[in-house]
Amino acid sequence: MKKLFGAHWIKDTLFELFGSILIAVAVYNFAVPAQFPMSGFSGLALIIYRLTDFQIGILTILLNIPVALLCYKLIGRNFFFKSLRCMLISSLFTDYLAPMFPLYGGNRILAAICTGVLGGIGYGMIYLRNSSTGGSDFIIMAIKSKLPHIKLGSIIFATDLIVILAGGIIFQDFDGIILGLMINYMYAIIADRLMYGINAGKFAMIITKYGNLVAEKIDSACSRGSTIIPSIGSYTKEPRDVVLCACSTKDMIYVEQAVHEADPKAFTIILESNEVLGEGFRSVRIAEPERQASKKDKQD
Repeated sequence: MKKLFGAHWIKDTLFELFGSILIAVAVYNFAVPAQFPMSGFSGLALIIYRLTDFQIGILTILLNIPVALLCYKLIGRNFFFKSLRCMLISSLFTDYLAPMFPLYGGNRILAAICTGVLGGIGYGMIYLRNSSTGGSDFIIMAIKSKLPHIKLGSIIFATDLIVILAGGIIFQDFDGIILGLMINYMYAIIADRLMYGINAGKFAMIITKYGNLVAEKIDSACSRGSTIIPSIGSYTKEPRDVVLCACSTKDMIYVEQAVHEADPKAFTIILESNEVLGEGFRSVRIAEPERQASKKDKQD
């Protein structure tokens, strides 16, 4: 199991199960009764479902087969097999688990919000474990593997736009197109926030006479390293140290206290940081093949 799905396959599976439940409920219990033109392969399956009454989950699996074969080499073996597992889980949940819950028949805008929130959280949880639900996700992750600098949410929004427009035009539902775009936008924003927001934090620039002392106090207070850059004040022409420190939002209060304790006259600038990577911060990997250990690594 470890060779096939990775060392953390139990945790991955739990995330996939819960994420798939949320996606299944979003699609079957909210999107289907409201007849939204949805995005991705789920959207294509919903179009065929409304035309033929064929099961959504089975349709999703059938649509996945050719795309999965085409994208196999681009997305890597590990991601491919994890995604196949997750695709089967989410498809079965859509056909057999979600029907056990009541269908939402209320306001269409509220249904769109629930669809976007539940689906966005579900997809985000699955993406966090370097997996997907297949279909258009295979295409999205193949693009992501080739263009890693582009945010995942941006790729999702762009690739799913065509399906939403097609669904709205086929059923002459132009209000549905607007709601479908809103759902797609919520998917992208929530998935991005869930994935990359875990690495969001604060960045402090501290100008002080006592750089070493400030750095020591910060390290003692919250175990965060700092970088000290010598500088000269433009007005006083006196030497100063600029202490740079990246930390989580919850640690910033300890940084502020440590700076005040070391140098009450220090000048501190605190900036928002969208993402912090490196030692002490978690890195999110999407559709990247796991690094193969070299002979030297194995010997060590």
